[in-house]
Amino acid sequence: MKRVEESFQRAGNVVVNRFDRRNELFEVKRLPCRHVLACCANQRLDWQVYVHNVYKVSEIRKVYRGEFVPMGDPSTWDRYKGAKVIANWILRRATKEIPKSTRYLNEMDSRDMHGPCKCTICGREGHSRSRSPQCAGPSSARGH
Repeated sequence: MKRVEESFQRAGNVVVNRFDRRNELFEVKRLPCRHVLACCANQRLDWQVYVHNVYKVSEIRKVYRGEFVPMGDPSTWDRYKGAKVIANWILRRATKEIPKSTRYLNEMDSRDMHGPCKCTICGREGHSRSRSPQCAGPSSARGH
């Protein structure tokens, strides 16, 4: 029993901390990791004793037992009379740019050194095998 409690402390998956005034103790509810459940199985301990009912599948299913009522057409909703939220565009995150290449170019990178690109399928210049007009696409009859 003590080994299981130590495993819970090492796992550190604290979900709910709450103070019980009747017992004057902090009650910590935890959802153990897989290795803790395996430890319980190895020691022939009932894991359900250590997992709060709110995390069990039977309790989660109760949430979906009720019927969800559709909200209907938005034009029939009552007009909102609360505060109006206005976005502060200054606090908006900057969009990520394409990072600049840090690779140094050499003779191999120059198109002049290679000459014009030539298709290996039709033999014409101006496009490569992957852009050949004779190919239907990536799933062509070439087997690719």
